[in-house]
Formats: sequence, structure tokens, C-alpha cells
Amino acid sequence: MFRKILIANRGEIACRVIATARRLGIATVAVYSDADAGARHTRLADEAWPIGPAPARQSYLSIAMIIATAQRAGAEAIHPGYGFLSENAEFAEACAAAGLVFIGPPAAAIRAMGSKAESKALMQRSNVPLVPGYHGAAQDLPTLAEAAARVGYPVLIKASAGGGGKGMRVVERADDLDEAIQGAKREALASFGDDRVLIEKYLTRPRHIEIQVFADTQGNTVSLFERDCSIQRRHQKVLEEAPAPGMDPARRLAMGEAAVAAARAVGYVGAGTVEFIAEGDAFYFMEMNTRLQVEHPVTEMITGQDLVEWQFRVAAGEPLPLRQDQLTIRGHAIEARVYAEDPARDFMPSTGRLAHLRQPRDIPGHVRVDTGVREGDAITPHYDPMIAKLIVWGEDRTAAVRRLVAALSDYEVVGVTTNLDLLRAIAAHTAFASAALDTGFIARHGADLLPATAQVEDAAIWAAAALTAVRDQDTAIQAAARATGDPWSPWAAVDAWRMNGDGYQDLRFRRGDEAPVTLRTHPLADGSFRLDLPGGPVQASLIEDATGLLLLLDGVSRRISVARRGAALTIILAGRNHALTQEDPLAPPRTETAGGDRVIAPIPARLTRVMVTPGDVVLKHAPLLMLEAMKMELTLRAPMDGTIAQVRHAVGDMVEEGTELVTFATAP
Repeated sequence: MFRKILIANRGEIACRVIATARRLGIATVAVYSDADAGARHTRLADEAWPIGPAPARQSYLSIAMIIATAQRAGAEAIHPGYGFLSENAEFAEACAAAGLVFIGPPAAAIRAMGSKAESKALMQRSNVPLVPGYHGAAQDLPTLAEAAARVGYPVLIKASAGGGGKGMRVVERADDLDEAIQGAKREALASFGDDRVLIEKYLTRPRHIEIQVFADTQGNTVSLFERDCSIQRRHQKVLEEAPAPGMDPARRLAMGEAAVAAARAVGYVGAGTVEFIAEGDAFYFMEMNTRLQVEHPVTEMITGQDLVEWQFRVAAGEPLPLRQDQLTIRGHAIEARVYAEDPARDFMPSTGRLAHLRQPRDIPGHVRVDTGVREGDAITPHYDPMIAKLIVWGEDRTAAVRRLVAALSDYEVVGVTTNLDLLRAIAAHTAFASAALDTGFIARHGADLLPATAQVEDAAIWAAAALTAVRDQDTAIQAAARATGDPWSPWAAVDAWRMNGDGYQDLRFRRGDEAPVTLRTHPLADGSFRLDLPGGPVQASLIEDATGLLLLLDGVSRRISVARRGAALTIILAGRNHALTQEDPLAPPRTETAGGDRVIAPIPARLTRVMVTPGDVVLKHAPLLMLEAMKMELTLRAPMDGTIAQVRHAVGDMVEEGTELVTFATAP
């Protein structure tokens, strides 16, 4: 076994590898970019070394820097995690040339399976069924257009060298093909350094089922069964589970044998995943990921095996820990990916600092959270926006779903927009409970999962906001009184005493773009308050105990959490965030400076393409600019018909959220 390894990755996968290494007594070396200085994985590792600027190409994708760091740190092997260099054959070869063990498959296997086109050709020769499509070398538009017409619309464009939904587009009609191909190629080049694409028939209601395989250097290859990864957005997985619902033993055997045959065909070693798309009784090979998958924990939960430990042992030359006949399935596991993104804005990534982070309590064997962040950490535009993975296990699928619902209700994040409400809605949906799964699940049930307006308990939200403001004032006044040396001064009183009439205080809050609401608070002798709310008066109090805050509202208690940043107040009730702003009643009224005659950056990002110049006349919704953030491409479109007045930034510029990018000419 290795004495010391370097982990050529970041975030939760780096933390995950460190956990197993520590249990096995293996010393770990973390690497970090400037953006990740002080990140969680750097604090968990035995050593942490800087490797360059924030852009991945100058740090986590720098083969020379990572190899040199491993040598300087005295590491014997490198674990690539997933993403970045994990499926880079040149990196695997560079490790070997430097005398380092690459904890992954041979470079030849990476090359064979790393190209979707080449791997499909190999599978075709091995009689593995394929989705109809084009996987050829020619990449000119006429060839691709002819292939799409032959396959028949709708078609799916996919990056040949990629995965994770990057460089992927669904095209419904021929008129949209050119733009989709160019966008897919740009995204593929940015993510994988290779802009080649392939075209496949787009199946309308498929399930995405993958098989976890493992092979050693002695010629042993096993399947650790399947995972269903059908719940997706932007062709990227959101929820995964194992085993696949409704999988009968005959199909499990057939898919497992096909996956093992695929691995053996390329002389595979280590952890790999063979992905299939299934519709009806048929299944088709999609691709093989020559690395550990993001969703590997669900396989660990149902098999009782540590797949990272298996990786270490195989890379060290040991045989597989178990034979195929020794592997069994126990219970059911589900993983939910918690992302910093806004489902209501087409899953646009969200950046910011995690001002408040409360994760479900870890229950060994039942509830597990894999994360690379802590409260106070920043989600930056440089890397994938995943905050954590929540994994649950139950004796059967019904129990696992029930545990997932409960765990998601305990998750609290303030500071960035997240997909937690979407995850809760999926977990609670009747179609999910009945395992009616396919890759179009989110789009088909969008009205249920992404309602236009959320149902909220207004009285509880307003009461929690008012009592929090009063509590904060009380704390500040008492602190000021103690600082004066005269805590008994009448000016330090916070009981709202008046000579005539009841004392009260008015507080004003705004929720989003709604009109401000004024709340009147009347302190009562027992320490509670009578609150005049929009829906009528209530009696309320806020109590803090060992487990947090308890809101009492007309005798009914609710657990809440509150996160405050200046005037911004977030009330967390039943796991849902309610963002409010406390306003000064004496402040002048707000003035709106944003108009419909300009385009601003919705998030921090890099400008990758400009399609207009000053003087151009454009129609509403015409594409103007393209931004790249968190490995995703965003197209900004014209908010109106008009003439372009200014384009304020150039390709390659990094822009902050709210930066003015394009302005329109205004009528004289």
C-alpha cells in the first residue's frame, strides 16, 4: 500500500479521498488554486501545496505543475478524483514517466473510452447495441447536418471527449443545428480541450442506467451493479439511486455482462462506469467514464464497500477485494446533489459566500453528506457549483425516499441560491415515489416542481422577522449600556415603557420586489409580544434553546433558523428560505436605476463571444453575448427591439454580477 498520495483535485471529492486515505494510514497531499486557498480539502489533508491562479487551465489542469508538486512533496501516487485530469491519457502517461502511480486505468483504456466516438465504434465491433447516430471523424457542418437529417430530428449533440452534460445540446429542427453545434464545440473546448462532437437520435422518454465496474491487474473484472441516474437537468444528474427501480435479475445480469465485456475489451484496470440509455425493453451503450463517478456513494451504501479503498488496492497491485459471487445488494440508496444554482432561472449558477450552512446530521450507514465547503466559504464562478452530495439509505426504496425527504428538510443554506426546494419537491412528488423515472422528469413535472409562487406561512415569516429585529436591537442596546459603565441608566431600558398608552415600535420589511410591509410590535409583561401583522394581530415570542430557535405563534411552536447580514434577513422555515430586507422608515424612497435598455451580467463570468457591434439593429430575444461561468455557457439576449449603442466589454474579460455589458440607443 502507498505511504503518501497527492490528490489532483478539489472540493468534495478531494475530501472524500482524504477520508479513506486517513482510515488506511496513507498520508495525503492536497493542491489548491488561488481561489481555493484555505478551502476545506486543504485543511483536511496532511499537506497542501499551491499550484497556480484560479482558472483551471492554469492550476488544476496543469499537468506539469501537478507532477512537479507531487515530486516535491514526496508522493508515490496521484489520485485524480473526477473531472479535471481524471480522464486525461497524457496525464496518466506523465505520471508513469515521473515514476508516480496513476490511481486510475491505463492510458490506452482512457484513450479508447475517453472518446465517445471511438468507444462507440469499439462497442459496435463488440456487438453492444448503440443508439443510432454519427460518430465519425469529419466535423464540418455539412457532414454533421447530413448526419442529423439521416438520423432524424430531434437529435442530441454531445462532446466526443466529455461528460457531465458539458458540450451537450438537444436540437429539435434543422434551422437550430448550426448554432447548437458551435455552442457545443465552444463548451467542449473550454471543458475538455477538445471540440469534437457526435450526433445521436434523441430518445423521448429514456432512463439513464449505468453499471459500476472494477478490474484489477490480475485479469479479474466485476460489476458492482447498477445506478439509475434519470433525474437530470441540463443533461447533468441531479438525483441518483441504486439499485435501479424495477430492474429484474435477467436485465441486471445482461447489462452487467455487457459492461464487464466493455471493460475487458480495452484492458481496463480500476474503477469505471459503463453508461446505458434504456427505453422500453431495449438498452443502448452511451459511453464509459474511466474514473470514479460523482454518484459512487450510492453503490457503496448498497454493497457495503469503500470504492476509494478498492482504487488504492488495485493501483497498488492487489487483487480485487471480492469476487462477483461475493457481491450482494442490500437495501436502497439515493443521492441528491445540492447545487448553487437557481432552478427558476433555467438553473443559472449562483455565486456568493455561504453565510449560513446547516447540513443534515450524519447517521452512519443511513445519512451521509459529502462536501467540500464550510460555512463562510465562497462559491466562485471558477468551478462546478455543487455544494454537497446528500446520500441516504433505507431497507427498501420507500424507506430511502422517506429518509431523503426528512434529511432535505434539515438542509439550510443562505448566501447563494440553491436547488434545495427543487430537490424537496422531487423527493415529495408522487411520480418519484412510484419510480416513474426518465430523463425528462423535471421538464415534464415542472409546474409541480418549480411553481411560479411558493406557498408561505406569512404570519410566521413576518413574526420571525419582527422578533429577530427586536432581539438584535435589545442585544445592541444592552452591549452599549455595559460599555458606558452605567447599565442601570434609563436610556438602556428596552421595555418600551410610556407614561400614557402602550409602548410599541414600528418595523418595516420588504420581500423581493413587493411593497414594504410595516409591522407593529407591542412588548407584553410576560416577555412575549403582540404583533400587528398584515393578516391580523398575533401573540408571539422567540426562544433560543440548545437546538436552536423556537418561534411561538398563538401557542403553536415552529423550529426556525435566521441568518442576518446587515439589513438582509433570511428566515428559514421548514427548510425553505424567505429573504427579507429591513428598511429604515425615515430613509428616502428607493429609486430604480435599472432599465430595459441595457443588458447586465447575471453572475460573475468570463465573456466568451460578442455577436453585435454598435449600430446593429436587433430584434427582441436576439443573441447578443455569451458568458462562461462554472463550466457552463450562458447566452444573453436582447430585452427589446432596438439599436445597439455600446458594447462595454471584450471577449476574454471577467465581469462581475451587475456589470453593464450592452446598452441600447434611446430615442432623442
